[in-house]
Amino acid sequence: MILHRIFSKAVRDAVTMRKHVQRLLNAQRDLLSAPALGEIQLKINELNAAIDGGKTGAIRIKTEELQFAGEKWIKSYPNAAWRENVEVLLVALAVAMAIRTFFLQPFKIPTGSMQPTLFGVVSKNYLPHDGQPGEPNFKIPTGLERVKEWFQGISYIHIVAQSDGAIDSVSPLVRFLIFNIKQTVTIGGVDHVVWFPPDLGEQNIAWRAGLSRDHLYHKGDDVVKLRVDAGDHLFVDRISYNFRPPARGDIVVFETRGIAPDRRMEWHIPDDQFYIKRLVGLGGETLSVAQDYQVLGGPQFGGDVTGVGHLVVNGQPLSVATPHFENLYSFPGIPTGAKTITYQDNHYYGHALLEFLSPGSEFQIPTNHYFVMGDNTLNSQDSRFFGAIPNSSIIGKSLFVYWPITSRFGLGTR
Repeated sequence: MILHRIFSKAVRDAVTMRKHVQRLLNAQRDLLSAPALGEIQLKINELNAAIDGGKTGAIRIKTEELQFAGEKWIKSYPNAAWRENVEVLLVALAVAMAIRTFFLQPFKIPTGSMQPTLFGVVSKNYLPHDGQPGEPNFKIPTGLERVKEWFQGISYIHIVAQSDGAIDSVSPLVRFLIFNIKQTVTIGGVDHVVWFPPDLGEQNIAWRAGLSRDHLYHKGDDVVKLRVDAGDHLFVDRISYNFRPPARGDIVVFETRGIAPDRRMEWHIPDDQFYIKRLVGLGGETLSVAQDYQVLGGPQFGGDVTGVGHLVVNGQPLSVATPHFENLYSFPGIPTGAKTITYQDNHYYGHALLEFLSPGSEFQIPTNHYFVMGDNTLNSQDSRFFGAIPNSSIIGKSLFVYWPITSRFGLGTR
């Protein structure tokens, strides 16, 4: 009987008709008369009995009778096909929003504060700028090489002046939903449109390309020749923290509105954004940093960096053996016994001594709060600046990098 229901076309058609009529009946029940309701329900019951009986002829007859009763009594909707498609779309959107709200939320890394664990948007300007010679003869890849780089999240912006003149204006990005549609650079009164520009993170094309309105371009000159590496796009796990509290070493995403208002104001932090950092301290713990090295050069966020070193929690230093801190404290390429090292991009150096964790300072984390830091601690605006964040601000943990296709793609992070 079960196999008959699965493989019989008559049964499948009957079930589809019954479901369709029942849905319309439920929607119009308050509009139909008692005789109409009674007749339709009778035909539904008769079709159910025919399906249970398993005789194909009877099933087809009762299916047609139910269809006739439905057409007789149920009011037809205009543009029925469109209505059904819209209903399906709305249901799909509702399911997607529910998944985003309660299970998995997409998130993109806008800055480099978590490098080299997770990468934000970075760019390379091939034209001379800020005293740098650049690589003006660089040839932008084409063909299969360009396709390969696209999967790695690499895009290029190339603008060649179409007329003589200076830069008149740089328009804001035109967006549609999550997509960048276009941006316009006007030179000598002529618009130069960049279609589908890449995500430039928190900086616009004028800043990343080093554009100056004082520079006079000639027709045929390169105005912008920029490579943009997309920031990592990942899914945030919003489920786990319903069953366990956040743990030291977790890479967490939190809302900036949970930061104390005076700290947000001091460090110009908006209250409607999400940050991603590594959780290093739990409520009730006392933190400090024991200096290991002096770092020469580097971004040195917030001013001069006295040094970098290991985090000390309640008097006990973390080490390379601490879960989730293996890479941060392995210090690759640093000579044994060295106390002064030269900064290199995308290397770990430990935690920089800054602000609340400056030399000789300790920070007591309030109950139900957490202390978070970026892995790139020479260039990370984190709890050293704005203090501990409340538990209620954390929305989840990093789960899966789905774009671009690089060594960081996949489940989990270092």
